[in-house]
Amino acid sequence: MRVGEIAKKVRSKNAGPFWVTVDIFCGSAQAYDRLVKGLSTAAVAQVYSQPEQLLKRFDIADLNVIKVSFPRPVVQGSRDDRDMHGAQWAHLLAELEIDG
Repeated sequence: MRVGEIAKKVRSKNAGPFWVTVDIFCGSAQAYDRLVKGLSTAAVAQVYSQPEQLLKRFDIADLNVIKVSFPRPVVQGSRDDRDMHGAQWAHLLAELEIDG
Protein backbone atom coordinates (compact mmCIF):
# COMPACT_ATOMS: atom_id res chain seq x y z
CA MET A 1 0.00 0.00 0.00
CA ARG A 2 1.19 3.55 -0.69
CA VAL A 3 1.97 6.14 1.97
CA GLY A 4 -0.67 8.47 0.51
CA GLU A 5 -3.34 5.77 0.82
CA ILE A 6 -2.66 5.32 4.52
CA ALA A 7 -2.03 8.94 5.55
CA LYS A 8 -4.74 11.56 5.72
CA LYS A 9 -2.45 14.09 4.00
CA VAL A 10 1.15 14.35 2.80
CA ARG A 11 2.47 17.85 2.17
CA SER A 12 5.83 19.48 1.66
CA LYS A 13 7.13 22.99 2.11
CA ASN A 14 10.29 25.00 2.46
CA ALA A 15 12.12 24.87 5.73
CA GLY A 16 14.20 27.90 4.87
CA PRO A 17 16.05 28.42 1.59
CA PHE A 18 18.26 25.35 2.02
CA TRP A 19 15.88 22.65 3.35
CA VAL A 20 12.54 21.00 2.50
CA THR A 21 10.20 19.42 5.05
CA VAL A 22 7.65 16.75 4.23
CA ASP A 23 4.81 16.31 6.73
CA ILE A 24 2.81 13.09 6.86
CA PHE A 25 -0.46 13.70 8.70
CA CYS A 26 -1.61 10.22 9.64
CA GLY A 27 -5.07 11.12 10.94
CA SER A 28 -5.22 8.31 13.51
CA ALA A 29 -2.99 6.42 15.92
CA GLN A 30 -3.51 3.26 13.87
CA ALA A 31 -2.32 4.89 10.63
CA TYR A 32 0.57 6.53 12.51
CA ASP A 33 1.75 3.19 13.93
CA ARG A 34 1.50 1.56 10.53
CA LEU A 35 3.55 4.28 8.85
CA VAL A 36 6.17 4.51 11.61
CA LYS A 37 6.75 0.76 11.34
CA GLY A 38 6.51 0.47 7.55
CA LEU A 39 8.26 3.63 6.38
CA SER A 40 12.01 3.36 6.85
CA THR A 41 14.28 6.37 6.85
CA ALA A 42 16.45 4.56 4.30
CA ALA A 43 13.49 4.27 1.90
CA VAL A 44 12.74 7.99 2.27
CA ALA A 45 16.39 8.85 1.64
CA GLN A 46 16.33 6.75 -1.53
CA VAL A 47 13.17 8.46 -2.82
CA TYR A 48 14.82 11.86 -2.48
CA SER A 49 18.31 10.73 -3.59
CA GLN A 50 19.78 11.83 -0.28
CA PRO A 51 22.31 10.15 1.99
CA GLU A 52 20.40 8.71 4.95
CA GLN A 53 22.56 10.58 7.47
CA LEU A 54 21.40 13.95 6.05
CA LEU A 55 17.71 13.27 6.67
CA LYS A 56 16.14 14.58 9.85
CA ARG A 57 13.12 12.52 10.88
CA PHE A 58 10.69 13.35 13.65
CA ASP A 59 8.01 10.84 14.69
CA ILE A 60 5.51 12.85 16.73
CA ALA A 61 3.10 10.37 18.31
CA ASP A 62 1.04 12.98 20.20
CA LEU A 63 0.06 14.55 16.86
CA ASN A 64 0.10 11.39 14.71
CA VAL A 65 2.57 13.14 12.41
CA ILE A 66 5.85 12.11 10.81
CA LYS A 67 8.14 14.92 9.60
CA VAL A 68 11.15 14.45 7.37
CA SER A 69 13.55 17.25 6.41
CA PHE A 70 16.38 17.15 3.92
CA PRO A 71 18.62 19.59 2.04
CA ARG A 72 17.19 21.12 -1.12
CA PRO A 73 19.13 20.16 -4.25
CA VAL A 74 19.42 23.87 -5.13
CA VAL A 75 18.92 27.01 -3.07
CA GLN A 76 15.37 28.34 -3.07
CA GLY A 77 14.92 31.04 -5.69
CA SER A 78 18.12 30.25 -7.54
CA ARG A 79 18.14 30.05 -11.32
CA ASP A 80 17.87 26.24 -11.24
CA ASP A 81 15.05 26.10 -8.65
CA ARG A 82 12.01 24.43 -10.23
CA ASP A 83 9.85 24.41 -7.11
CA MET A 84 10.11 27.74 -5.31
CA HIS A 85 7.82 26.71 -2.43
CA GLY A 86 8.93 23.10 -2.05
CA ALA A 87 5.34 21.94 -2.60
CA GLN A 88 5.97 19.19 -5.14
CA TRP A 89 8.23 16.97 -3.04
CA ALA A 90 5.29 15.44 -1.16
CA HIS A 91 4.02 13.56 -4.19
CA LEU A 92 7.13 11.39 -4.38
CA LEU A 93 6.68 10.21 -0.81
CA ALA A 94 2.90 9.79 -1.12
CA GLU A 95 3.47 7.33 -4.00
CA LEU A 96 6.01 5.21 -2.08
CA GLU A 97 4.89 1.62 -1.48
CA ILE A 98 5.50 0.35 2.05
CA ASP A 99 5.31 -3.06 3.69
CA GLY A 100 2.41 -3.98 5.90
